Order: sequence, then C-alpha cells, then structure tokens
Amino acid sequence: MAGGHGRELTDDLEQALVAGDHATARRVAADLVGSSESDAALAVLARAATQSPQALELLLESLDASGVVRRFAGAGLLDKSAVDDVSQDSLISVAESIGSYGGRGKLTSWVHSIVRRRTVDYLRRQRDTVPLHEEVGPAARMSSMIATRATVQQVLAELPPTYRAPVTLRDLEGLPYAEIASKLNRPEGTVRAQVTRGRALVAARLRGGEGTAEGVSS
Repeated sequence: MAGGHGRELTDDLEQALVAGDHATARRVAADLVGSSESDAALAVLARAATQSPQALELLLESLDASGVVRRFAGAGLLDKSAVDDVSQDSLISVAESIGSYGGRGKLTSWVHSIVRRRTVDYLRRQRDTVPLHEEVGPAARMSSMIATRATVQQVLAELPPTYRAPVTLRDLEGLPYAEIASKLNRPEGTVRAQVTRGRALVAARLRGGEGTAEGVSS
C-alpha cells in the first residue's frame, strides 16, 4: 500500500469513527491492518476505544485478525493450546486496560508488554501446584463471572449478536466449541475467535472504560 494512500485511509478511519460510521470504519480498518499503516490505524482505534464501545470492538477485532497477539504469545510458548489461552487472556487484559494506553510509543509495543505478563502468569500457573484459592487466568475468570453473575449477564445481553450467541452458548450453557459451531453454522475457528472477543468486550464494559494500571505496573 503506497504511503500517501495509506495515510489517506488512516484519515478516513479517524473521520469515520468520529462520525459514528462504524461500517466504513470496519472496512477501512480491514484494509489497513497488516499494511505499512497498521501501527497508525491501531493508534487511531486505541484513542477512540476509550470513548466508544464500537471502536473498542473494532480494535479487538483488528488485533485478533492481524495475528499480532498470537505471534507475541507464540514467541514464548510452544504448545498451541497455551498460545490460545495466553492470547485470549491478553485480549481481555487489553480490553480492561485500554484507558492506560497513553499513546506513548506503538500500540503493539504496549500490547507486547501485556502478552509477556500473561505468558509469565500462564507459565507460573503451570509450574506451581495450584491451590484452590489461587487466581485463575483472565479468560477463566471472565467465563466464571458470565456464568454466575446477573450483572455480567446483563452486559452480555447488550453485546452485538455476533458475539452474544457464542459467548452465551459457551459460558452460560457450557457447550463445547464444536457443538456451538454446529448450532450457529459457523466454522469452529470463527466461534473460538468470537468467544475470545466477546469475553474481552464484556470485561471492557464492566470496567466502564476506566481501564486499569495494565501497562504501567504489575
């Protein structure tokens, strides 16, 4: 993608987000992610995500679709299921703490720091003898909250249908991914991605956009 054209598209993305034209924003973001303007596009989405649930949804989609989170996780882990777990935990942490990203440096560098911490957390859980009271990973915690807390279920009901159905079937009804895929007539890989993104959106809505100290401490 030529630099000038890419910058024009980045401007188009920002204008679409300001105008609330999320269909255009999604289309332009898809063109930019993976291009030479990917970092600029992600920065635009990150700024908007602190104010707009739709922009946060698009940021999570873009990060997940770009493969950058899985690539960072895969650098420190060999097992595919471990990469899946850490990637999901990392996206949830991104959603919970996007307010702490101050635009200093590339968004991907900030995300990388989160993935490193979630990788360390995962390896520590695998290494240690896990007592019953030990904290579980963000994905397991979010799944448990969705299944047991009425307030979380209310937030879940407000999610876009694309994410609401897979998360409901997975975390409320406890169905395996293959069965969910069959029920929804979607590829299993798509269902897994939608559950991951849906859980992250629930986490972000519960935070109310305030964020945490992720990326600053811990």
